[in-house]
Amino acid sequence: MKITIIGAGAVGATTADNLVRRNIAEEIVLLDIKEGVAEGKAQDMMQTAALLGFESSVKGVTNDYIQTAGSAVAVITSGIPRKPGMTREELIGTNAGIVKSVVENLIRYSPDIIILIVSNPMDTMTYLTLKTSGLPKNRIIGMGGALDSARFKYQLAQKLNASANDLQAIVIGGHGDTTMIPLIKHATWNSIPVAHFLTEEEQQEVVKKTMVGGATLTALIGTSAWYAPGAAAAAMVESIVRDQNKLFTASIYLEGEYGEEDINIGVPVVINRNGWDRIVPLELSDEEKELFKNSAAAVRNMNQVLNDSNII
Repeated sequence: MKITIIGAGAVGATTADNLVRRNIAEEIVLLDIKEGVAEGKAQDMMQTAALLGFESSVKGVTNDYIQTAGSAVAVITSGIPRKPGMTREELIGTNAGIVKSVVENLIRYSPDIIILIVSNPMDTMTYLTLKTSGLPKNRIIGMGGALDSARFKYQLAQKLNASANDLQAIVIGGHGDTTMIPLIKHATWNSIPVAHFLTEEEQQEVVKKTMVGGATLTALIGTSAWYAPGAAAAAMVESIVRDQNKLFTASIYLEGEYGEEDINIGVPVVINRNGWDRIVPLELSDEEKELFKNSAAAVRNMNQVLNDSNII
């Protein structure tokens, strides 16, 4: 089996590193537009094989999509971050052009591919892929909710002095500081609601820290994070390749579910060899429903740029 990762930057390379360490595929293709970058990082990873004991192969290529032919899954991390003075329209326009081109090239050589979108703005880029690729909706997945939920568990673990592996907690809604919805009232510590251990004030502190998790890291290290995003992408790919039926929050296309239509936004789904297999309904409070409605409106506002710019 072959997996392709588009973009050999920090997130793409970390995704590849996570995948190769788990022996998830016979071949991982790492593709970048900058000459030598993917080749160098692939060679560096392969030089760890004798130390880590994996048998997977990592191949780096420069913008040669023929090498991706026959891929079962592709992870798209390519795109640019928003720069000082850049408008939202400029960011979306630039990254939309990149993502559209990447998707077209991937499908040309791998028509049955499942695509995982990491590029930002993630919900909008996932929606763009759905609208322009012609692929079935279940084969297009946005990664953001899996990362946001992992960050939610981290903040809860810190506050509870608990193992993150003992926590169940998810984030739904858009992948953004103001659009994500950490479902604190649904969070449990080995099936016990965290409300049994945390005051209302402490719960809200966890929610707020989760929502600014990405911005906090950017302020600390001067750039976007890569370890957790790469791990989140790799975990979702593993669930697809190994048909694990794991439950993730993912940005998927809604057609009436959760009261929303014609939008890609984060909700709980089962991930397996089909891509996303089914949506898992949640019983949301009136407050949570309103937050989700507002989140969807914000994502739609972002998507409107695609229409206004005649991108879709």
